[in-house]
Amino acid sequence: MPTTTINGRDVTVDDEGFMTVYDEWDEEIGKSLAAAIGVDMTDEHWKVIRFLREDFKAQGATPTIRRVSTAGGVDTKKLFTLFPKKPAKKMAYIAGLPKPAGCV
Repeated sequence: MPTTTINGRDVTVDDEGFMTVYDEWDEEIGKSLAAAIGVDMTDEHWKVIRFLREDFKAQGATPTIRRVSTAGGVDTKKLFTLFPKKPAKKMAYIAGLPKPAGCV
């Protein structure tokens, strides 16, 4: 797997730039990843990102938008507002998780 440097740390990524090692991520890296794709992180954003990470650790797969909405308690429309255009992909990227199944 390729590596890249974020905030002075080498992290393992896939060919699309999604992090592949769960424990290499921290919130500082999340801030940098968000900035790189034009997302200004707020408390609402962090609530979603923290849910994704906790759910991934428990379930072993990156949560879909439907799962974030039902289990995470964040309305789908709100997800599209927080992470415009391809929210599932953007959420996973910022959270340092693999791209969700079904994302193109």
